[in-house]
This record gives sequence, C-alpha cells and structure tokens, in this order.
Amino acid sequence: MKRIVLLVLVGLMSVVLSGCGYNTLQTKEEVVFKAWADVESTLQRRAELIPNLVETVKGYAKHEQETLQSVIEARSKASSIQLSPEDLSNPAAMQQLQAAQGGLSSALSRLLVTVERYPDLKANQNFLDLQNQLEGTENRINVARQRYNAAVSDFNGSIRRFPANLTNKFLLQLERKEYFKAEEGAKEVPKVSF
Repeated sequence: MKRIVLLVLVGLMSVVLSGCGYNTLQTKEEVVFKAWADVESTLQRRAELIPNLVETVKGYAKHEQETLQSVIEARSKASSIQLSPEDLSNPAAMQQLQAAQGGLSSALSRLLVTVERYPDLKANQNFLDLQNQLEGTENRINVARQRYNAAVSDFNGSIRRFPANLTNKFLLQLERKEYFKAEEGAKEVPKVSF
C-alpha cells in the first residue's frame, strides 16, 4: 500500500513540476544568453573591420588625422567594455556598453562623411569592399540586437506569467534582463555638412 501511495505521489509531483515552467524558464534564459553572444560577435566583427578601413583611408587622407584618431579611440573604448551574462540584468552596465557603441557609430559616420571628400578613395576597390563589409556588419548588428530584444521580451514575460512566476520566485530566482535600447539622440535626424 505504501508503495502505491509513493508511486502516486511521485507521479503527481512529476506532473506538477512539468507544468511549473522550471525547465522552460532556464531554456529561455539560455536563449537570451545566446542572443547576447550573437550581439557581441557582430560587435567584434565590426571592431576587427575598423582598423582595415582606417588604414585604407589613412593612405588617402593623411591630413584628416583628427577624424581617424576619433574612430580609433572610439573603437578602443567600445572594444574595452565587455558584459558577462550576469551583467544583462544590470541597467548601468548595459547603458555603458550602449554609450560606447554609440560613440563608435558616431565616429564611423564622421569617417564616412570624410570619405565623401576624396573621390579617388571612393573608387578604390579595397575601400569599397571594406565599406560594404562594414555596412553589412552594421546591418547584422541591428538584426542581432532585435533578436536579443525579442529573446529578452520572451524571457521577461515568462518569469512574470503564472505559474512560471511562482517557480521563478520560489526556486530559480532569475532576474529580469535589460533590453538593448536606442542610443541617446537616435530620434534626431543626423546633420551632415561638408
């Protein structure tokens, strides 16, 4: 008799635990971490392309040293900030990363405006290849950020919905993840002047 009661209890516990979201929440958190790794990977690709772009431009525009220097410094700053999976719940760490990446995007925009002044450089095949790769990388970064935000939305919603919210509160205690937000002033139209 005790054996039957024990089997029934084990069966009931497995049914209850299978519907509590324990494994689902952990899986969704892993999806967030993977999406963040994809963002980091595309940011790394951009960081690796920039030195090639800068060196190509340097050959044509030696007197534009200030613009080139700002790109180099922005790349260095952006590359120095690394977030661990634990930092994805830290708004200040996410803001710091986004500010550094925004500075790099701004410096790259100024560099590309500088390039407009040099028709020979625009015709150089190596430069065109690098510029196309950089443009493709920027698009990949945008897609990776969108996928990360979608994963964060799914995860954050899951830890708030019943019954998974109880599982999270009493067993897992997973923290809400931060979204990758637009840069400060992103809604303003960029000003280009020659």
